[in-house]
Amino acid sequence: MKQHFAEQATLFASVIKWSCYATLVGILVGVGTTIFLRTLAWTTTQITHLPSYYLLLPLVILLSSALVRWLAPDAAGHGTEKVIEAVHKRMGKIAVAVIPVKLVATVITLAGGGSAGKEGPAAQIGAGLASALADLLRVEDIDRRKLVICGISAGFATVFGTPVAGAIFGVEVLVLGQMFYDVLFPCFVAGIVGYHVALQLGGLFAPHIALHVPVITGWSLFEIIMLGVWCGLAALILIETMKFGEKSFHKLNWHWSLKALFGGCLLIIIGQFISPDYLGLGLDTISSGFQGNAIPAGALFWKSIATSITLSSGGSGGVVTPIFFVGTSAGNLFAQLFSPQYLAAYSAIGMVALLAGAANTPIAASVMAIELFGTQIAPYAALACMVSYLIAGYRSIYPSQVLGSQKSSSLQAPTGKPISELQQVTLKTRDKSLVGLIKKTRKRAT
Repeated sequence: MKQHFAEQATLFASVIKWSCYATLVGILVGVGTTIFLRTLAWTTTQITHLPSYYLLLPLVILLSSALVRWLAPDAAGHGTEKVIEAVHKRMGKIAVAVIPVKLVATVITLAGGGSAGKEGPAAQIGAGLASALADLLRVEDIDRRKLVICGISAGFATVFGTPVAGAIFGVEVLVLGQMFYDVLFPCFVAGIVGYHVALQLGGLFAPHIALHVPVITGWSLFEIIMLGVWCGLAALILIETMKFGEKSFHKLNWHWSLKALFGGCLLIIIGQFISPDYLGLGLDTISSGFQGNAIPAGALFWKSIATSITLSSGGSGGVVTPIFFVGTSAGNLFAQLFSPQYLAAYSAIGMVALLAGAANTPIAASVMAIELFGTQIAPYAALACMVSYLIAGYRSIYPSQVLGSQKSSSLQAPTGKPISELQQVTLKTRDKSLVGLIKKTRKRAT
């Protein structure tokens, strides 16, 4: 009897402890994210009304790159990637200088027309604040790690206005195929508190949208599966484009300042000769897709290229908003070809399905669809998200993401390693024999 009482008392004390810790993280992240979002909104409003404002992009990328390089090198890139790396390699230890530098560098990049997102900086700011809180409370490393994961969840929950999906994203994005259940409860608390704090402080969230979805039939389910396949392939295009851009700029034997200026010039060319819609956050294009308007067929390719150039040349920002842009465009294009009456619904499903494939977070993406678009989209979004997740294979927009499980029993890939270190994925022996048998059968038939 005493043993049972001690067990329940300990668990109760743990709930109280992490409720308090997570609430503090939620409050800090809610305030920090609101400051970031309102600063970004004000700065963008002041600049984007100017004609051809993006002509300053070379100087914008140069300034952003200089700030990060000189003041906080850990603030480089798209934010979430650095946080995942810190969780896996440094038990969540993040320099305090990352917080203001990431905020300022991202505001400069996005307001000036750089193609990136706002969620990565929000996650990195949230994680940095949580790490600073851990220093203040002098907690053990294992608790610091949990607090930082709470910061990631609260950052995503606050920036997108999806407290449940944001909390799940924080524990699902770290390891492909596994979730950190030991930190799920505090992540929910931090996400919900952060969201409501931001809401009270005037945080800017996308409105929830009601969509006309197809009636469930055998054909509609098949069509959604094909949409998931297409979004998985579009996720691969985005991931490989990001890799190619990073490698190309790395191979350039130039001073970092020249790379920044060159990247800015390439973005000007896209804005001048292709479309300025592919610069900045691109929220107008995403909103247009949700309203049932047709998006240009090449949008997903040009947005991928513009984002790759921005981040590879030294710009600061996240990748989830570009993922939303590319996913919305992919779903919209699929609807234009096969079901024009569902342009809005397929744009929305494409948005979350591409997030599932590119970030390997099908559960968080499915829940996000419900929070943003309502329960009627749930079966379609969940199906498309799972298919996209599988089709994307062992790749990720976050190379530091660790492989925790296999996506197929017919494939072999070493678990426990970051995706960036995976050399190749091989067929199992019995499957190789099956492939050989199929080839022999084809030869005999011919």
